[in-house]
Amino acid sequence: MGKGSGGLFCAYEDVWLLDGVRTPFADYTGVLGLVSPIDLGIKAARGVFERTGIPSADVGSVIAGSVAQASFDAYVLPRHIGLYSGVPIDRPAHLVQRVCGTGMEAISQAADAITLKKIDLGLCVGAESMSRNPIAAYTHRGGFRMGQVEFKDFLWEALLDSAPGFTMGQTAEEIARPYKITREDVDRFAELSFTRALAAQKSGFLAGEIVPVVSEKFELHDHNPRGIQLPRGVESLAADTHIRPTTYETLAKIRPAFGGVQTGGNSSAIVDGAAAALVGSGAYAKSRSLTPLARVAAVAVVGVPPKTMVLGPAPAIRKLLEGAGLALHDVDRFEINEAFAAQIIGVERELQLDRGKLNVNGGAIAIGHPLAATGVRLAITVSRELRRSNLRYGIASACIGGGQGIAVLLENPR
Repeated sequence: MGKGSGGLFCAYEDVWLLDGVRTPFADYTGVLGLVSPIDLGIKAARGVFERTGIPSADVGSVIAGSVAQASFDAYVLPRHIGLYSGVPIDRPAHLVQRVCGTGMEAISQAADAITLKKIDLGLCVGAESMSRNPIAAYTHRGGFRMGQVEFKDFLWEALLDSAPGFTMGQTAEEIARPYKITREDVDRFAELSFTRALAAQKSGFLAGEIVPVVSEKFELHDHNPRGIQLPRGVESLAADTHIRPTTYETLAKIRPAFGGVQTGGNSSAIVDGAAAALVGSGAYAKSRSLTPLARVAAVAVVGVPPKTMVLGPAPAIRKLLEGAGLALHDVDRFEINEAFAAQIIGVERELQLDRGKLNVNGGAIAIGHPLAATGVRLAITVSRELRRSNLRYGIASACIGGGQGIAVLLENPR
């Protein structure tokens, strides 16, 4: 455990990802468009307790993340997720935010707390409503000046990194040229993401990590109830909605979004959803006779130039492997967030990754990228894939707006 130049690294000896689940990821302004991210987080948290049989009373701390403030009670998101999922009232909760790396940061902070013997069990949740991002104004507290009324779409404006003056999409275009990534390259990759995700959906693999969402109330003694209300006529949402048969020919017809190779079809889908995981000590797992999903072996976080933030996973993965004493070929599966097709291809080429090991069940281009939930999903998915394929090591990783990269090393205990 320690800190060195060029980022942060921490290895863990006896920290375990006990299990995790997620809601389906639903298209922007779709089935989950009016649901608070707090309620999505509560649903995922309740789902992981139900899945594992682990008592919510055993949780020592709730670590939750949500990047955008998508409800008026957003300040209390971690606290309400804990309380309404059954965590005792005397257990603390706090919010983490590392943009697209938020979910992995939550897992990392739980691992730190376990290593420091603060807790034996942590509830880690990422919840995001992209649909409920506000139309916002930051300068009108003192009134309106003539001609200077300024309300903007927070979701759209947040895609601009004001330091380099680049949108997130432009950072993908910035690396497309030096890595010689063509429009055909990105559309072919997007086609593969949809094909793999569709196969994983049809085989039932993705369903194995999903808790269906229904209209329901979340009761809490002596407090106001919360809940989820789906649109009229929708009884249940049990599968990701963006996954669909998608051909290269269809993708090739979509107009560029940023003047280069990226389009709405080969970029991550804008979706709403949540994911939750339980991270515990080895002693806790033994006390409950649990078979963990994976060992949380190490975490690395690095900074990179904001203009090329999309390459963040490459140095993060290198730092992770160096600290863990592993080589790239020792890793059997990589689950790297597909923010943009040019981004994931750039990381693939920089590290010379075997595409047969990368996002084998599809990625965010097909499944979607609800910012804070993504990191938890990546960790759950790669761990489940290691178990299914009887492989040892997997890495979950993501680029991070503003210029960072994060990576988590997971080991199959079997």
